[in-house]
Amino acid sequence: MTPDGPPVATGVVCHAHPLHGGVMHFKVVFRAAKALQQSGVAVLRFNFRGVGRSEGAHDDGRGEQDDVRAALADVRRRFPPLPVVLGGFSFGASMALRVGCADAGVGALLALGLPLLTITDRAFLESCRVPRLFVQGEHDQFGGAGPIRELVDRLPEPRALVIVPGADHFFGGHLDELQQAVASWAAQRPWAAA
Repeated sequence: MTPDGPPVATGVVCHAHPLHGGVMHFKVVFRAAKALQQSGVAVLRFNFRGVGRSEGAHDDGRGEQDDVRAALADVRRRFPPLPVVLGGFSFGASMALRVGCADAGVGALLALGLPLLTITDRAFLESCRVPRLFVQGEHDQFGGAGPIRELVDRLPEPRALVIVPGADHFFGGHLDELQQAVASWAAQRPWAAA
């Protein structure tokens, strides 16, 4: 997805868990990518290994991190001078954070519906200094408003948290709020602070 004018950054948005129906066309992934695109970011969505026409099989998050690295290499090759925004939804948010916190070339991170209950090792988050936006449904089944607030409050700056009132993990009925949160954050060009 390319913006109408020259891109100001490039981005990758990762989808939810491959074994639970996650695909690059899922509404949350699409809306996040659309918000970035409307903010001038050229965005790549892709399917993890074994999803859609992608080769391979699910690898419990190990190989999927390699998939994220390959997607980053692709956007860097196509848009070499531009800053990189990396994000994802659910499992994809976890993969984006794990890869992006360790990659000095990532300028900003976006985590939508971070599945807190499935992330036992959080040390990588506590040392990450890349600008991050967390968008979480108030009633997210995998870590709602309270748990995500506790986590984000412990993380180093720069970081931002948007709780979407009434939303669950899938942001059903709240996609406009999710898209607006991403667009508002992207309009501030957080990658410039990295």
